[in-house]
Amino acid sequence: MQIALLLAREIAQLFLILLAGFVLVRAGLLRAADSKVLSVILVYLVIPCVIVDAFQIEDTPAIRAGLALSFGAAAAIHLLFLLLTWLLRRPLGLDAIERATAIYSNAGALVIPLVQALLGQEYVIYSCAFIIVQLVLLWTHGAAILRGTGALSWKAVLTNVNLLSILAGAALYLGHIPLPALLTGAMDSMGSLMGPLGMLLAGMAIAESPLRQLACTPRYYLTAALRLLVYPLAALALLWATGAAALLPDGRAILMTVYLAAITPACTTITSMAQLYGQDASRSSALYVLSTLLSILTMPLMLGLFSALL
Repeated sequence: MQIALLLAREIAQLFLILLAGFVLVRAGLLRAADSKVLSVILVYLVIPCVIVDAFQIEDTPAIRAGLALSFGAAAAIHLLFLLLTWLLRRPLGLDAIERATAIYSNAGALVIPLVQALLGQEYVIYSCAFIIVQLVLLWTHGAAILRGTGALSWKAVLTNVNLLSILAGAALYLGHIPLPALLTGAMDSMGSLMGPLGMLLAGMAIAESPLRQLACTPRYYLTAALRLLVYPLAALALLWATGAAALLPDGRAILMTVYLAAITPACTTITSMAQLYGQDASRSSALYVLSTLLSILTMPLMLGLFSALL
């Protein structure tokens, strides 16, 4: 429960930054379109620095075992989410955007700063497992359902900046190549911008959203409930049933990094992909905004259940 309270505090702090971005746009000092500059900085500079820096740790059997556990848990959770979506698609009438929103979380932007705050920098490497699994599925399965075909976009997978950063970090880790202290110090400083920048972007996006329409569309709450409550509860049941936390001395903390990634709000990339593939990007953006706002309440709740059961 103490971890859940810490998470609530961290989310509350991030929410205040989100509110600052909202106020800047509503006051006319910035436009929502200006967030593109911040988005480029976040995606192409800050996140790669955090990922590469996460791999600058000593290679030990314990870390390799932890990575195996985190990859296994991430893969199992994604398979569970795919199965749930297949089962619920017809009964709930889920369209392509709703299915993608339910399955894919905003792990890349949110989980790393939360892991840093709750568990420490040394656990960030385990959160990369979930990001890798999701990236591959997002640009293959996710792209296929949004495109309406079964074609895979391997080029998008292999050229994704997050995946390239993970491969670079992994190469340095496996090759036992430490980076100069000056460089790692700069990357540490850059990484501290990740959470604030992500929340500023969210706040700027919300500022130009029709909040009344957003709050008064019941269908949106169904998708948000799947992403924030139903799927996280299913993931928690899977982790509890398998007893995976007992496999390693710090198995519980490692699984927490994976579970944190699974309970974050809707993935921001889905809106860009919806634009690319001719889907309703405005509805995708609305689901992202609503799930981000509601996650302030649901994430501490889900993590509290995690702490109580595992």
